[in-house]
Amino acid sequence: MSAPEDLTRMDRRKALQWMLSATATMAVRDPSLFAADAAPVKAQGYGPDPVMVKVYKPGDVWPLTLTEPQRRTTRALCDVIIPADEASPSASSLGVPDFIDEWISSPYPAQAGDRRLILEGLQWIDQEATTRFGKAFADLALAQQTAICTDLAAAKPQAAHKKAAGFFKRFRDLTAGGYYTTPEGMKALGYVGNMPSGSFEGPPIEALRHVGLA
Repeated sequence: MSAPEDLTRMDRRKALQWMLSATATMAVRDPSLFAADAAPVKAQGYGPDPVMVKVYKPGDVWPLTLTEPQRRTTRALCDVIIPADEASPSASSLGVPDFIDEWISSPYPAQAGDRRLILEGLQWIDQEATTRFGKAFADLALAQQTAICTDLAAAKPQAAHKKAAGFFKRFRDLTAGGYYTTPEGMKALGYVGNMPSGSFEGPPIEALRHVGLA
């Protein structure tokens, strides 16, 4: 998989293909990508029977993790991956940063590796932005943000970027997963779901007569 020439102009279908073809999937992660462990999550989960009719806001079920500086970096990175275009909104405008924060804050083993990976990766990308351009990632011009992301998205990233490339793959997967499960994201893909192809005028009169309703 080669790096896109311009991350800021990637269409939605290409983004989905990019996500699905990535070697880092939603269920697989490399715990050795970064050395330091994030603080463990001590909250309890919602158990096997969540209240499906209740509308939860971010932070209602368990405390969220990201600090405001980390959220700024997350928002900026999400929008480099899936920016707004003439047909669809940006990832941040659909609440994808909230989804990522909820994901890494949940007290389940499947998310533990992602918590560590995302937090360390956000720290790395801010440090890289400061080293290259003298500002935090969220404060960079779009071209500068894209330059960093293009290096991380390379098919064979430089040795100095190998660990951060693993973070970027996972962050990209989470961004695309959060985006394309929203109504707006599904619309961008042209997915309409189980929709009727025409009008339904009721059962035929013969069927109604058969059951004594006509």
